[in-house]
Amino acid sequence: MKRKRLWRVALGVLATLLAIVVLFLALTWAPDRPVDALKPRWAPEPSRFIEIGGMNVHVRTEGAGPTIVLLHGTSASLHTWEGWTTALRDRYRVVRVDLPGFGLTGPTPDGHYEIEVYTRFMAALFDKLAITECVLAGNSFGGRVAWETAFAHPGRVSKLVLVDSAGYPNPTAKMPLGFRLARTPVLNRLAAYSLPRSVIEKSLRNVYGDPSKVTPELVDLYFDLAVRAGNREALVKRFEQAPSGAGEERIRALRVPTLILWGGRDRLIPPEHGARFQKDIAGSQLVTFEGLGHVPHEEDPAQTVAPVLAFLKQ
Repeated sequence: MKRKRLWRVALGVLATLLAIVVLFLALTWAPDRPVDALKPRWAPEPSRFIEIGGMNVHVRTEGAGPTIVLLHGTSASLHTWEGWTTALRDRYRVVRVDLPGFGLTGPTPDGHYEIEVYTRFMAALFDKLAITECVLAGNSFGGRVAWETAFAHPGRVSKLVLVDSAGYPNPTAKMPLGFRLARTPVLNRLAAYSLPRSVIEKSLRNVYGDPSKVTPELVDLYFDLAVRAGNREALVKRFEQAPSGAGEERIRALRVPTLILWGGRDRLIPPEHGARFQKDIAGSQLVTFEGLGHVPHEEDPAQTVAPVLAFLKQ
């Protein structure tokens, strides 16, 4: 009799847990959305789509003059550079792109996201847009793509701008909730079907120095592009295939004028990494913004673009 009671209790607990999971999924159900459903809101003019490596790549090109290419970070998009673009396009040709696995560009055809995939993609992008030489700027993972591209194709990058860039091992990172889910087995598979909007909002608030600047429209943008068909699976694979800190020895080999910008309140990649970049890249400059977080260019475009404009005149 005791064994039967134990079985009934165990089955009851299992049924309760299953009911909780089902309820959670019902409340947070967020299926993939096709890219065509997202284009009307997030790809108006001057957005266009170009074919590279079997992908329809989302790009924006504005202004005229010397070319500067802007690369977003993990789970972001070309929209993160809106403020900088407004400040730069009167004097420069500003190119923004949704990198493979993110934004409206979406996943690669073969599911590969090693860093070499991104440097080859950048070379193909340069060829497609007839960019023989450019200033290359990137934030976070986009910063890593920027300096890796400068290393792989040194003749095509005249200057580098690294904004809270990835590059060194970072075991103490205070990872946003959305990134932790993408790195956690089982949970990252659940996230392919379920994504609470609150996860996106908490993740954004984590990367801002002043969380009160995170607006509902900003959450809309990041949420919509997170559920773009294929992006959640791509994020999981990107974390697996392009681990943080791999290839750091190449940073010391860079020979390109470099400006390093960092948010003093960056909880994801701490400011000590900015100092390390400055030490390892000969002749580089470092500017720190004490009140800003991991995406200082998005949080305060006017303050952060000012040293960029000065750097571009040098």
